[in-house]
Amino acid sequence: MENLVRTFEFLKKFLTHERLAKIEHFSAESSDFLLPVMEDVYQYRNAAAIIRSVEACGFHKVVAMEARNIFDPNLTVTKGAENWVEAEKMPHSLDSLQEIRSRGYKIVAVSPEKNATMLPDFRITEPVALVFGTEWQGVTDDFLEFCDETLAIPMYGFTQSFNVSVAAAICCYDLKQKLLHSGINYKLSDEKRLELMIKWAVNSIPSGKEILRKFLGQDSNVTM
Repeated sequence: MENLVRTFEFLKKFLTHERLAKIEHFSAESSDFLLPVMEDVYQYRNAAAIIRSVEACGFHKVVAMEARNIFDPNLTVTKGAENWVEAEKMPHSLDSLQEIRSRGYKIVAVSPEKNATMLPDFRITEPVALVFGTEWQGVTDDFLEFCDETLAIPMYGFTQSFNVSVAAAICCYDLKQKLLHSGINYKLSDEKRLELMIKWAVNSIPSGKEILRKFLGQDSNVTM
């Protein structure tokens, strides 16, 4: 923890007062209680829109499971959100879902199958990894069998599903509102918040990664 504090104190010297204030403010609101998981997203605009919606709701990490497609958000669509959201890439496999479960997440698929709970009725009481399926097939069958629960977004017209990026935005916003009114301590721990602030500081500084590498090399007591 002391090493993280020392590292952030060093990086602060390279930030404007305005950027530092934003980093401190938004990191205090950040949460990994909800972890969006994307199944092999095909269209880069969908990837970008998902990143943007996740960040806007105060969640700053997604898991992108890759099989045929590379998760590569379109920077003109994200409006810079890719600087604040970590996209962890994992193979598109049940082993990856098991790894996420081992981190303490309940696996919930966004799908109408398996007697899904409607989103307005869904209660978030523990960390949730929310699985969104592919554009064409939705959540794949083996993932559905693996998941602990399914939830569905109510539909009121002939159309039976939303675009994956729209579904992600609706779910993230709804669950964020529920967390805000839940009394649950859903925000990042002090250590995770410091790690996030360091990442954001590095992304805010020209040649930030090189500056950080030099600092870590000079201070042998600092590990990241």
